[in-house]
Amino acid sequence: MKIERLIGIITILLQQDKVTAPELAARFEVSRRTINRDIEAICKAGIPLITIQGFDGGISISDSYKIDKTLFTQDELQTILTGLKGIDSVSPGAYLSGIMEKLSSRERQIVVDDTMVIDLASHYHDALTHKISLIKKAVRCRRMISFQYYSEKGESQRRIEAYRLIFKWSSWYVFGYCHSRNDYRLFKLNRLWDLSVLEDHFVPREIPEKRLDFDAYFSSHTIHLKAIFTETERHRLIDEYGRDSYVPCEGGGLLFEWDFAGYQNMRQWILSFGDQVLVLEPEELRADIRRQSEKILQRYQET
Repeated sequence: MKIERLIGIITILLQQDKVTAPELAARFEVSRRTINRDIEAICKAGIPLITIQGFDGGISISDSYKIDKTLFTQDELQTILTGLKGIDSVSPGAYLSGIMEKLSSRERQIVVDDTMVIDLASHYHDALTHKISLIKKAVRCRRMISFQYYSEKGESQRRIEAYRLIFKWSSWYVFGYCHSRNDYRLFKLNRLWDLSVLEDHFVPREIPEKRLDFDAYFSSHTIHLKAIFTETERHRLIDEYGRDSYVPCEGGGLLFEWDFAGYQNMRQWILSFGDQVLVLEPEELRADIRRQSEKILQRYQET
């Protein structure tokens, strides 16, 4: 397309001090005449091009329109490129190679530093990539989305105005205004299925600042857990909550205290330790574990 070719020509001219019309024609696989018309179109758009005829001639952009090649330090560029690699891991298209080409020049070739790898994908890579792509489209076009949502409260069909894609606490979420609840909600993508972008458009709402504090969605209604873990679980406590999350007990074991955002998450996490943990608080969880243990024992006695 012509617009893409024009942008491509401008990008090359920003990267290089000078380029010839035959080089551009070969690069974009068009005739010299087409390149000449493109150059005229760029000049009409207000970008000053300088054309020098003869030996060592070529086309260049006036210095006032040059992008300063020292705009980013090497460390800043590596940080940007590392972030782009992470985005590429959950994107159907690769942004990294295109950005590298635009930032590189004859004098400054950009090389990706492989000392740090960020992979935002998960076990559901294909489904996750598809969901992110659809939600990005919906956010850009201001179109409603609908999906089936699975939570500890059951299944429900939701229809929302999507405003943000969020990666937090190792999971992806979509933030939007839910028409089923008439309020802003945060939905976990791994619990969200049968996603579709609807034809219905919406007018963006003025989102209250406090509703954009996404930490609040994870920290409201906290439940305090107090438990003693066996020494064998030290590595898991350190891995998930840090070395300062527990203190050694005089009689053996590790005393752990933490505030959880939700009961079900806390319950599932504790149950994953089996008999390697003794819950002290809350009493509700202690009673729940006793009931769960009796059900498990009864099931195995019956088979």
